[in-house]
Amino acid sequence: MARTAFTLLLLAGLALILSACQQESEAPPKKEAAAPAAVPAGPPPRVDPALAAQGKDLYNQNCVFCHQADGIGKPGFAPSLTNPELLSISSDRFLLATIRDGRPGTGMPPFAHLGRKNIEAIVAFLRSHATLPDRSAEVDAEPESHGDPRLGKFWFDQICSTCHGENGDGYVAGGTGTAIGKEGFLSKATDGFIRETIRKGRSNTRMLGFSGPDAMANLSESEIDDIIAYLRTVPSKN
Repeated sequence: MARTAFTLLLLAGLALILSACQQESEAPPKKEAAAPAAVPAGPPPRVDPALAAQGKDLYNQNCVFCHQADGIGKPGFAPSLTNPELLSISSDRFLLATIRDGRPGTGMPPFAHLGRKNIEAIVAFLRSHATLPDRSAEVDAEPESHGDPRLGKFWFDQICSTCHGENGDGYVAGGTGTAIGKEGFLSKATDGFIRETIRKGRSNTRMLGFSGPDAMANLSESEIDDIIAYLRTVPSKN
């Protein structure tokens, strides 16, 4: 009797297993999660001519002394604000916040006293120099860096510090590059913004690209992310 009961239980268990397998085989295949859609680059932004003209007057009253009349800047003193690559990857939010808050620890003072509308006019004037597609949304949507800051320090010391200074202090440290190690910059720049700047550089400036066989140094994507990860640690050192 016991053997018969055991046999019946075994058969019942096999039947349950076969039933489950059949249900699984008949179930519709799981859909793979769709990859996030790429953010397309837009054309150069259209600027209200009247607003840009107002911005030009404000620029000439407040910015021209450091950044020059054409916004091209002065090496070792003030960066270019009309550089095509800068305007292509800079969001309005980035430009507005930079003008409003300045860059503490550098020669760039805050201009919050001008008010939002006047600052927007200055941004419109800068945008009127744009010649490349607007890639700011695409660039800011890039993933955050998960690099190794220890490796990033090695690359920064070997490559970046020669222009940007040992701690990314920029011009105040006697460098020809901007202060990329200050909180005023790092709190506003996305990892995508920094990554694209390292990749491609800025034409007609001393910031050359560092990605590709024709670049100053053919850094890999992981090496660039290591540099970004290191940069994020630098303000605590200053």
